[in-house]
Amino acid sequence: MFFTKKNDKPTKPGSVRETTQQALAHYYSVPEDTAGTWLHAGDNVVTVTLPFCAMSQFDALQEYLQQALADAGCREIEVVIKTAIPSAQTTHPPVNNIKNIIAIASGKGGVGKSTTAVNLAYALLQEGARVGILDADIYGPSIPIMLGNPQARPASSDEKHMQPPQAWGLVANSIGYLVPAEDAAVWRGPMASRALKQILDETLWPVLDYLIVDMPPGTGDIQLTMAQQVPLSGTVIVTTPQDLALADAQKGISMFNKVNVPVLGLIENMSYYQCSQCGNKDPIFAEHGGEALAERHHLPLLGQLPLNTRIREHGDAGTPLVVTQPDSELAATYRDIARAVSMHLALSVPAAKAEGHIKGDPISFKPV
Repeated sequence: MFFTKKNDKPTKPGSVRETTQQALAHYYSVPEDTAGTWLHAGDNVVTVTLPFCAMSQFDALQEYLQQALADAGCREIEVVIKTAIPSAQTTHPPVNNIKNIIAIASGKGGVGKSTTAVNLAYALLQEGARVGILDADIYGPSIPIMLGNPQARPASSDEKHMQPPQAWGLVANSIGYLVPAEDAAVWRGPMASRALKQILDETLWPVLDYLIVDMPPGTGDIQLTMAQQVPLSGTVIVTTPQDLALADAQKGISMFNKVNVPVLGLIENMSYYQCSQCGNKDPIFAEHGGEALAERHHLPLLGQLPLNTRIREHGDAGTPLVVTQPDSELAATYRDIARAVSMHLALSVPAAKAEGHIKGDPISFKPV
């Protein structure tokens, strides 16, 4: 907490609220009316409850608000920052214990979507959210390898529901945990779609602010199943700056628009290669492509990630970079993107009016 010297004049609660509301609106570049819904001002305490995760910024925000209050003559005011992430309003009934389901999608394979999904999930976790991940790629599941637990298997006490495996504090489920790695899922589209829906519905998820869904590439049956039968809060499109990837990413944006799933923004992966010796940046897949696509569709560019050997090495080794190198510049970039996704969802998608689907953690759930 930050405190200042005592003021000789008593502080009016109205002036405390007004000052904090203006400062909070300026800090996050939102209307004052919006910032006002996040505030509760008492005699000597101001409580800010953010509807998005931003735990790494709490100290800076607290100091900023404390200084604004001091400058306005409001002293000896305690500032408390909290997070309470609401469930987004969706067109389909919610899944038990899951407040928001965010699909990470791409128009084509090979753009780093799964790697981005895993590191984004851990970045959200580090920002204070409760997070899980679902591998929706029935034909080529990669999440178990990237989490470092490909031999894990979901437990079941009733042969009807699954307790999801955990890795590095993240709960996860995937067809890769249910089918031997050497076996191929030779299924037609409808069968694969039913299998995915079954995994989602029969997993005993703990209370999650976000379930990140690693989608398969393209715009086929599984994507349509997720869009038309699953209560998606929104989707994030991953692309590279290359024209071919952008053309396919545009198809993905169009598909989600047609089925009324909010597109929260774009992440441009492999934006450039930075030499580890001299630091020179080389845009080997062209440049400004993601930015141009985002502008064309009036979407935010949530972040740009480099082509970096360490990202690939940590993915292959099952040691996610955001977890094992949290102080690195790359991890900070993922956290920047995580905060942008969380904030844009909170500000652009209305909150649900009720949260009757939040039942509480299963008795069998033991956080790691």
